[in-house]
Amino acid sequence: MRLNTKKVVITGAPGTGKTSIINDLENKGFWCFHEIIRDMTSEAKMNGESDEFISNPLLFVDDAMQFNKDLLYGRAKHHEESQRLNVPLSFFDRGDPDVLAYMDFFEQAYGEDFITACKKYRYNAIFIVPPWKEIYISDNERLETFEEAEKIHDALIKTYTTFGYEPILVPKKPVEQRTTFILDLLNNN
Repeated sequence: MRLNTKKVVITGAPGTGKTSIINDLENKGFWCFHEIIRDMTSEAKMNGESDEFISNPLLFVDDAMQFNKDLLYGRAKHHEESQRLNVPLSFFDRGDPDVLAYMDFFEQAYGEDFITACKKYRYNAIFIVPPWKEIYISDNERLETFEEAEKIHDALIKTYTTFGYEPILVPKKPVEQRTTFILDLLNNN
């Protein structure tokens, strides 16, 4: 017998602590799908010709639209894999609508196929981790400034709301308390 796995997205701008929450959930025994863009960005930078600090990873790739499609389809594949799981909850470090939010932020057009994917691959709950200057650190794959992270946060809320979700803001607290907040809300619904 297969359970109806609830699909839960943990999202937010870069440097907000999403991955720390995902890692904590995984350490607690929950099934987690990890973010794929860090590997894609790192690979694009290695293959690119620019040595400059640039906030848009799409500037490192030959085909920005294909990069976005690969990202969208990679996340859709995670969604499909989650449907074969026999667990009550699966967590995602970002969902399909994140791709559109970033494309909006970087003022890139996208086709109906992007919108269709976001309508097809639905999630049960969306938790957004807000920008938090005290924990924000940029690195070789996290290229955005804190001010850009705040704008991306706004784009994420707008995009998820557009697709009919009611994003839940995760409080600015230590990782363990954030994880408890998420699990308590999920257990009460």
